[in-house]
Amino acid sequence: MAGQRETEDQRAPGARTVKRVTLRDVARAAGVSHQTVSRAINGKGEIDPGTQQRVLDVARQLRYRPSRFGRGLVRPDVVSVGLIVPDVVNPFFPEFVAGVIAAADERDWQVLVASTENDRSRELALVRSLGQQVDALVGYISHPDAQLEPYAGSVPLVLVDRGLDSSQHALVHIDTAAGIRAGMEHLIDRGHRRIGMIDCECVNAPTLRRRTFLDVVGEHGLPVDEDWIVMGEQSPEGGAAAFEALHAARPDLTAVVAFNDLVAIGALRAARRLGVHVPDDCALVGYDGLSVVDLVDPPLTTLHLDKRRLGELAIHQVDRLLAGEQPPPIVLTPSLRVRGTT
Repeated sequence: MAGQRETEDQRAPGARTVKRVTLRDVARAAGVSHQTVSRAINGKGEIDPGTQQRVLDVARQLRYRPSRFGRGLVRPDVVSVGLIVPDVVNPFFPEFVAGVIAAADERDWQVLVASTENDRSRELALVRSLGQQVDALVGYISHPDAQLEPYAGSVPLVLVDRGLDSSQHALVHIDTAAGIRAGMEHLIDRGHRRIGMIDCECVNAPTLRRRTFLDVVGEHGLPVDEDWIVMGEQSPEGGAAAFEALHAARPDLTAVVAFNDLVAIGALRAARRLGVHVPDDCALVGYDGLSVVDLVDPPLTTLHLDKRRLGELAIHQVDRLLAGEQPPPIVLTPSLRVRGTT
């Protein structure tokens, strides 16, 4: 899949009419009655196991989804998309959700939103429960395909922010490595040689930012040590605590790359409390491009990601899946926005 990926500006989204596969379509393709299909799909008894498996295989190939009309959820002629995000409070995700809803509205589709509340153990149950109510799913899902498949079943699935080679499902990939590299190169071009990092746990790519940071440091022959990278929670409070620990361990650092903008804002507050002047004493780079970065003083230099566009591209991938295609990954790359902290 990686060799066939699309960049964000190569695809040409467009609404299309989706023909819903019916139970009778499955019956015709499997060479059985529609009553047999109903029993097979609903796990009823009185059916040969071999026949049941054949019916399920045909249903999966045809991308058959049980009608939601009988459950009173939506009109049978309306396409619905389930959206799973880790956190609806983090300001990154409302913009992403808004992009998904806007793109779905253009197609007269409906969107059902659910959150794992940053609890990875909730992912698979949400995939199963939401997948039974919708025509397709979009999600930030960290579980590998082998664990995901029994829960996803035949529902078309678009995964967001997953590695290019990590799944057989449709992907919208964020090139985090390119973003971190751009931030590091910017700091190095500004003359910084002693650069630290505030990293955070992330279920989708727990080591990618750190690995890219160390790669760039090594390529430029810059000094680095274990205590130049500090772990923190994904919040302003976590960023503040991490910056204080980093400054205590390495007060000679002249720049810091933060896991995201919320963490960077916390680091900026901690620097002010410690009497560290940003950017004169220590430059600071965030990641995500949240709208709030323009409101802090000084405004935050950040790796900006178009989060609404990310949501629109996810719906574009759903559109292609429902049309019977297996689309290549779409790659969205953050762009450096230089402001007052560097």
